[in-house]
Amino acid sequence: MCGIEHLTAPVSDADFRELARLLVDAVESGASVSFLAPLALDRAEAWWRDTMASARDGAVVLVARDERGIAGSVQMHPAWAPNQPHRADIAKLIVHRRARRRGLATQLMNAVEAAARAGGYTLLTLDTVPDTPADALYRRLGWTPVGKIPGYALDPAGVMCDTMVFYKKIETSRAT
Repeated sequence: MCGIEHLTAPVSDADFRELARLLVDAVESGASVSFLAPLALDRAEAWWRDTMASARDGAVVLVARDERGIAGSVQMHPAWAPNQPHRADIAKLIVHRRARRRGLATQLMNAVEAAARAGGYTLLTLDTVPDTPADALYRRLGWTPVGKIPGYALDPAGVMCDTMVFYKKIETSRAT
């Protein structure tokens, strides 16, 4: 079982390196997480540093740690539009290959949904490649598929792939 925690500034150099290794592992294992293979460790670390530095108010980055360090992560980013204060996007659910098939992705999703609920968000959205373990996970966790967008992005190998868009309505712990 991994411990899940909010990653808050200032983030240590060691954590940035571990996050970079996590992202590189995801890309190397074929996960479609916005990057093409091969992904250099320094580029992955720069992406994490930029992501943390540019995070909007209300953004949440969760990490899961095991005995070897950061084993997983997920992010929640509030919608930027002033007419969508109730909505946030879930992004970059990543579990290191060493920690897969143990329920960590479910733990991370439950934790990010709890963070959204505590933040007053009532609508969450995300996207993933259809017919993958992530697609099945989101369906199992009660996310509603909206539809498939063909040819949405390139997978890590550079092959065009579709994306499935999901949403989930959640009850909040505070009045909005």
